[in-house]
This record gives sequence, structure tokens and C-alpha cells, in this order.
Amino acid sequence: MAQRSHEKGAGGGVPLATEPGGVRNVVLVGHSGAGKTTLVEGLLAASGTIGRAGTVADGTTVGDHDPAAVRQQRSVSLACAPLTHNGIKVNLLDTPGYADFVGELRAGLRAADAALFVVSAVDGMDAATAALWEECAAVDMPRAVAVSRLDHPRADFDEAVALCQRVFGDNVVPLYLPMLGDDGVSVAGLMGLITRRVFDYSAGLPATIRQPDPQHLPAIGEARDELIEGVIAESEDETLMDRYLGGEEIDTATLVEDLEKAVARGHFHPVVPVCATTGVGLDVLLEVLTAAFPSPPEHALPAVTGVDGSPRPPLTCDPDGPLVAEVVKTTVDRHVGRVSLVRVFSGTLRPEQTIHVSGHGLAERGHPDHDADERVGHVYSPLGAALREVPFCVAGDLCAITKSGSAETGDTISAKDDPLLVAPWEMPEPLLPVAVVAASRSDEDALARNLARLVAGDPTLRLERNPETHQLVLWCMGEAHADVVLERLRGGGVELTTEPVRVPLRETFAGPARGHGRHVKQSGGHGQYAVCDLEVEPLPRGAGFEFVDRVVGGAVPHTYVPSVEKGVRAQLEKGLVAGHPVVDLRVTLVDGKAHSVDSSDAAFSTAGALALRDAAEKGQVALLEPVDEVVVRIPDQYVGAVLGDLSGRRGRVLGTEPDGDGLERTLVRAEVPATELLRYAVELRSLTSGTGTFRRSFVRYDALPAHLAPQP
Repeated sequence: MAQRSHEKGAGGGVPLATEPGGVRNVVLVGHSGAGKTTLVEGLLAASGTIGRAGTVADGTTVGDHDPAAVRQQRSVSLACAPLTHNGIKVNLLDTPGYADFVGELRAGLRAADAALFVVSAVDGMDAATAALWEECAAVDMPRAVAVSRLDHPRADFDEAVALCQRVFGDNVVPLYLPMLGDDGVSVAGLMGLITRRVFDYSAGLPATIRQPDPQHLPAIGEARDELIEGVIAESEDETLMDRYLGGEEIDTATLVEDLEKAVARGHFHPVVPVCATTGVGLDVLLEVLTAAFPSPPEHALPAVTGVDGSPRPPLTCDPDGPLVAEVVKTTVDRHVGRVSLVRVFSGTLRPEQTIHVSGHGLAERGHPDHDADERVGHVYSPLGAALREVPFCVAGDLCAITKSGSAETGDTISAKDDPLLVAPWEMPEPLLPVAVVAASRSDEDALARNLARLVAGDPTLRLERNPETHQLVLWCMGEAHADVVLERLRGGGVELTTEPVRVPLRETFAGPARGHGRHVKQSGGHGQYAVCDLEVEPLPRGAGFEFVDRVVGGAVPHTYVPSVEKGVRAQLEKGLVAGHPVVDLRVTLVDGKAHSVDSSDAAFSTAGALALRDAAEKGQVALLEPVDEVVVRIPDQYVGAVLGDLSGRRGRVLGTEPDGDGLERTLVRAEVPATELLRYAVELRSLTSGTGTFRRSFVRYDALPAHLAPQP
């Protein structure tokens, strides 16, 4: 539940940035269990933002305030936690590490200017983290690495660094080395490689800085040489390397300055060992975040257009410029209403300001295009679920606004007199369908209300009411995502169950057939009289429906022929055997009889339908299943496993090709029956250690094997 604090301005410890250069937006990424949320908690406590660090196990952390996160003991949504260090406001964006919540991760990347990769000294990293590093490298996003969980008995800092260098590249170099305590097991301090000083945490934070002990000097010297060579290689001073190789002692201030520039450009990636529970490394990590990571004016901004798509000049991070902001995340709280986390790119967002909210391009996911003018009530600095009121939010900063009537995740906020649209970020396609059924009529109304709230805040959730199966289908990112969505629906007071997703099938004739339809009724006065004979033959897949009139001699008056076709078409929609629409068929009217008084349009329409049903009884009706084209994107090492799996799904592989993005990935194209893809999102992730993605599009209908046909 969102909480409101009525603190004004920056009082009460609420961070407030007055200019863009005083802001750092940092997203924490890494696999589930790496310790991101615990690290955020430690940084908040180390900076004095909170009095005491909570724990994931107790459900008391700032970041994991969602009931689903507390129950599962892992993050399921993006959380913002600002702090202040050395006069710099740092917005920490804690993202879920589980692949199902990649939409929250993408939102965090959009809102940030730099990424802190959290790698466990115990468990290493998963393949998805490695893939994300490559994506950040492609856009030169500044990155650093925090090696976490140093207090664990199986922690191995050296192995974690070696793994990072193998996966991330040679420009990943430690700034500090862990120093063991007197027991020879626990980490009591850090050894700074540039300064050649020891940061001793035996007495807690802040660390005591002192000279290294003699036994530490060899390790410092060897690691320092590697670090300095890496920094100098990225230096803009081309003479520095020659001076260093010539034996000159490079000034520490020069090394620090060059290091910070290289990190800000995204070309050098420092590694900092940290232990959030003991406080080791938290203060030096804060120094890296504030001194080395770039401020918002140093980071490229997304492109903007008019709401009609007209071109506009590039944005600049100017507090006095035109207002342009983006809704990074929307949640709907039962008590506070709609809460929107906003990244301001240009201008300054103030309370009581009239804004324009635009959302375009996500209609197919249940987000119709919308434009509305609204008035901002209050502006808040969010701290997890808590909202603390502030007087403004400048360009480059993050804030929260409440009670917007239309703002959804991904929407653009701009000035009323000059509405703009920010280019959207990449949204993953939800590919796991879950069919939900409300327990009662009253639950149907509650379900509709709660779904509207969830869809407004989660662009990775797609809502579909299938007109053929009459199922309400939620398209989710995976099982964990589906569990959270269902839990939130039930938490909103909705009683519901799930049922197997039904794939819409089609029917067609397997061969030619003839049908006779006779509709004769006499009930006093005008009766009903119509007789027609039809010939039916299948057409090639995708040919559709054809109706041919071959009646001779006026056996069926010309005026009644359209009625026969109308009755045939109506029966095609209802189906003939299993209730599925009939496709790829030619129906020819060859004969019939009419009565001068009792024949009518309705009678011949009924006779046409009866004739088609008679042909189905005499002939053979086959079921057709939808076939999708699937494009799977996977690292090269999984190609063989994926090809074998697709074949086991009755898929027909069309070919493979390099992805062309330089990341050693392969695109596999195949045609697969849709019934075999219902759980492919889950199974592909398992098959490729979370690195595989796919997209699908309908191609055609093909015959469903008889042994797979639903039994009546």
C-alpha cells in the first residue's frame, strides 16, 4: 500500500535536486538472489536515508513492499529509492532479477543513466545478465560491477572477478580488493588500489582509512598495475602511457580523473566488493556512483515527436526547457489511487501544473491511444512505497505524481500548449496465455475493474477476449508473472479460477460431397417450402469460401439464390461437427424446388443450411489447427537443443541465420502449430537458461492429426 508523508520540500531528509548536474540515476541489475535489494537497503542505511536496514526474509525492505514480493522473497516490480551522498542525489532503481519481470527491468533501464551490475560472489551470474551487459554495451551505457555477498562462507571474490572478465571483457577491473579479518575468514576491510590505502570496517561505517600492512603490499601492487594500465589505456592524454612505461609515478589525482571520465563514457568498468549486511564497501561504492557515473546532461535523451508524429528538435536536459517527461511505472493503489513514477527529461514538473498526457502505439496490448489535459496535484519523492512531498522535480530527476486519470506506463507528459510524444522503449511481447474465469457475476465486474488497473501499469500484460472460444485470456511473460497477476487480482477482492487455454480451430471438407436440404412446413395459411441440392468440394488452404450458382431451368428462382448462400454462410460460421468455423470451401447450388406461394427467403436460407449439414454427414469433415511462424533468437550454443525441441513440437524448421547484432546469436525460423506453443515461453527459457526469446505470427491453418483431435 502506498503511504503518504506530508513533509514539505527537502526537510525531514527528503532528497531534493535543484539542478540536473546534482542527480545520478542508477539502475541495479543482476540475477534473482544476487543481493540487489539488500544492497539498496544497505546503501540507504549507510547514507542515513533510513535508520535501519530491513531484510528480504522479514519482508521489511524499502524495495520489496509489494505483497507478492514479500511472499515470494524476491523483487517482482521496479522500486525507486533516492538518497543523498556528498550533495548528490542518487536515484537507485531496484529491478527484479527474474526473467518474467523483464518489463520492470526495461523500465528501470529507460529511467537510468548508468547501470550497476550486482554479481554474487557465491553464485556468479546467469546467462541473462551476460546478455544484458551486451545490450548496455551496444548503447555505451556506463556500467560498474558490485560483487556482493562477501560474508557468505562460500564467497569467492577472485573467481567472481575472473568470471566477470571472461563474460564482460577485459575492461572490468577491481578498484578495491577485500581484506580478511583476524579470523582469516570474514572480510573486515578493503584495499584501495589507486590510493594504496586500507579501508578498515572493523568498527563499522564509516571506514577507518590507514596504511596497508606489509603482507598486503604484493597483492596491492600486482592488481594496481593492471588497474592503472587499464585506466591509462582509456586516457585522453596520449603521453600518459609512455610516461608510465618509462617508470614515472602517475599522480593519484590524474588517475582518478581519467578513471571517472572512462567510466562515464562507458569504456571502463570498475569492480567494487561489497557486503550490504556488514557495511563493507558501501561508502566507497557511493563514491563510485556519485563521482564516476554521469549526470543526466551527459546521457543521451530519447527522441521526441509531436503527437501527430511530426518531427521535433532533440531534447536537452534543461530545467528551463519545454516540459517533457515519461511515466516509467504506474501502480494503482486502492487507497491513494493511480501512482505514476515519472522521469523528467526536460523542463521542471511542479504541483498544480496543467500537463498533457499522451499514450500511443500500444493499442494491441489493451492500451488504446489517448490524449488528455490534466492538472498535477502534488509532486512526491518516492522511497519504495512511501511518498514524500517536494516542491518541484527538475530535468534529469525522478518523482511521483498521484491520481492522474489517464497516465499509464510508457505515457508522455508534456506542456498543455505543446504536447509531445517520447519514442517508446522496447517492450517484450507477452507469450504465455492464461485463461481466467470469474466465480460469479459480481466477480466479473470486479475482475474487469482490477484488470483495467493492472493493464494500465504493466505493458507486458496483454488482455484478450477471444470471440471464438469466449475465454478471457491474460498474456503474461511467464509463470511467475502470471502468479503475481493472479495474486493481485485476488487481492483486489476477485474470486477467480483458471482453465486450459483453448486454441481456435477450423473445419473443412476432406473431399467432395453432396447434400440435400428440404424445408417444408404447413401450419395453416402460408407455409414454408424450399428444397435445394448442393455440391461441396474443398479448396486449397487459405482460399476462403466460394459460392457458385449452377441451377438450370429456374428450379430455384433467381431471387432465392442469395438466400441459399446466406444460409450456407451462417452454417459455416456455426460449424458442422465440433462447432468451429468452416473454411476453404466451394459450395455449388445445382438444383432445387420452389413453391409459388409457400417459398420465401427464410425458407431457402434454412434449406441451404440443412443441405450443408447433410453434406457433412455424408462426407468427411476435417479439423484444421492454426500454424504460426516462429522466430527464435538464441545464443549460438543453444541452436542444436532448440532445433530438436521445435521438431518435437511438430515444427518445420525453415532455416537459421546469424542475428547480425555482433552478439553471437542465431535466429531460427520455423512453422509450428499454435497448440504446441501454449507453454513455449516457459520451456524455451528453461532450455536456454533464460537467454532465448521468440516472436510469433499467424501463417495459415493446416490439418490437425486425427489422434490429436478433441474427443466429442
